[in-house]
Amino acid sequence: MTARLPVFPLGTVLFPGLVLPLHIFEERYRALVRHLVDLPAGAPREFGVVAIRAGWEVAATGPNGRPAPGGGDVALHEVGCTAELRQVTELTDGGYDIVTVGRRRFRITGVDTEAAPYLTADVEWLPEPGAPDEAADLLAARVISVFRQYLGLIRSDPEEISEQLPEDPTVLSHLVAATAALTVADRQRLLAIDDTATRLRAELRLLNRESALLRQVRAVPVPLAELASPPTPN
Repeated sequence: MTARLPVFPLGTVLFPGLVLPLHIFEERYRALVRHLVDLPAGAPREFGVVAIRAGWEVAATGPNGRPAPGGGDVALHEVGCTAELRQVTELTDGGYDIVTVGRRRFRITGVDTEAAPYLTADVEWLPEPGAPDEAADLLAARVISVFRQYLGLIRSDPEEISEQLPEDPTVLSHLVAATAALTVADRQRLLAIDDTATRLRAELRLLNRESALLRQVRAVPVPLAELASPPTPN
């Protein structure tokens, strides 16, 4: 099944179930928020969040609010996640502070730069696991254990380390991917994985890698410029 979505390129990766607050100041995305707010009651107020592969989040714009020629060129990753609009606060300067929640993963099949002031894309929905998976359940227990050890290396507050982690393997896999100090590229690869057990196995490898580096250097093992700003769990 395919659909047409407004697309918001960002320097981060959104996962299903995670909260993403945004400050909207560019005119093209103000137009997007107005479009979503004006939809009929009951219509899904969703747009696609896609991580930027090359280019910039903020583009120079012309008088019509559209990106200036050559100023809005951006290369996107193929897989993204929809953001459902949950809260809108209009600001005195005409901008918005919004709160969104990640909902559904998708793959971009085509991008349209002309249909609206903002990007729109044709997308196909990616499958999400439904039936219980014994392998994922077993892996989830291992990931929780390793993730707690990892948190002990990057956080000094014991209360943060003892926080309750979700038991559902899919929800856990998304939370770990969004919370661990990973690069955008690492997070993007995790988002693109369709199978929960496969995603959890990948996270075990990443957590073990990061933990080993942290024990050696006692520092976050990636350049700060490459770190995505993780959304917060819903």
